[in-house]
Amino acid sequence: MFHLKKVERILIFLKSFQKSTTKIFIKDLFKSQLMLKEYAVVDIETTGLSKHFHQITELAAVKVKDNKVIDEFQTLINPKVPIPRFITRLTGIDNELVKDAPPIKKALPHFLNFLEDHTVIAHNATFDHGFLHQNALRHLKQEFNNQKLCTRKLANRLLPDLQSKKLSVICDHFNIINNQEHRAMSDVQVTNQVFQNFLDIMKKKKITTPEQIFHFEKSKISYTN
Repeated sequence: MFHLKKVERILIFLKSFQKSTTKIFIKDLFKSQLMLKEYAVVDIETTGLSKHFHQITELAAVKVKDNKVIDEFQTLINPKVPIPRFITRLTGIDNELVKDAPPIKKALPHFLNFLEDHTVIAHNATFDHGFLHQNALRHLKQEFNNQKLCTRKLANRLLPDLQSKKLSVICDHFNIINNQEHRAMSDVQVTNQVFQNFLDIMKKKKITTPEQIFHFEKSKISYTN
């Protein structure tokens, strides 16, 4: 009789455990499907194109949840080197503007804390992600491993016949106004609008889960003309 009760208790425990693990599996699966419901759109400005030799002059990002911006981060960065004149002509950022700004070593930890583990959306994401990763290694002795998704790569696949995939051209295509082109926060805001448009187009193509979107970003480009 004692052994029978013991077996019954074990069976009850196993049934309870099975229900519990099923709930956890469903919860995790549901969370996976909703991953891109919350993400960060990022843009940086720099003194040049090389993550090894050039410096960051501005950081900006917004957090988006359920298609709404819920938080934002923006700061100028003192690069500790003279800003080239052609960069000033392009961005409007000059040495005077950044003289009282924090250096990247002080600003970057706050920026990375803001991003948390969110997927990073950017136009030319390899550029932004690469600079962040390189500076995290150099100044913080850590890696920056957030997943990235590139709106330029998505444009190559969703708008293959658009003559240029520059952010300004894509904005014109969607009638999006960039009030301060080549400034980090303004570029972040329009990149988010571009990505929202891309999400709508991908939804019509039945590309909805994070796995499908990441796979599509790397897929073969098909031209209609």
